[in-house]
Amino acid sequence: MQPLIPAFASRHSARGFTPGEIMIVVVIIGLLAALAIPAIQRVQRAARDNRFASDLRVLAQAFETYSLENGHWPPNSGSGVVPTGMSGSLSTSFWQTKNSLGGSWNWDYNNFGILAAISTVNVAADDTEMRSIDAKIDDGNLSTGRFMQVASNRFSFILEN
Repeated sequence: MQPLIPAFASRHSARGFTPGEIMIVVVIIGLLAALAIPAIQRVQRAARDNRFASDLRVLAQAFETYSLENGHWPPNSGSGVVPTGMSGSLSTSFWQTKNSLGGSWNWDYNNFGILAAISTVNVAADDTEMRSIDAKIDDGNLSTGRFMQVASNRFSFILEN
């Protein structure tokens, strides 16, 4: 007795895919990836920029609260060092780790001709990205407003001039 073979099955369908068919599928997948990767990178950059802007606003609120409660700003501190008196208001681990732009947080009191500012130094973002962040926070111009570039790789959110 012969095994039953469905009517739609034939020797031709059992061969598999031809190299041409496989190549077409690979090309289509490559084109889809080429379209998707830049879109994913834009979304990641926007998320990173939004996180930075949000973190900056939260930090500004903490320093302004300190100033209102104590009648003065905390003393100047080095990069990644929690300013004296702020350990209750700031998470030490948050302040000491790299921010979303890859830079370090820094409290500037009476530096760069500014009375009080939250700065980030050594960021891994280019000027275009920093202007984009400035547009979310301020006026989009890194030479004016509350968010400014005060040194070659130092960007400050000014709390008081």
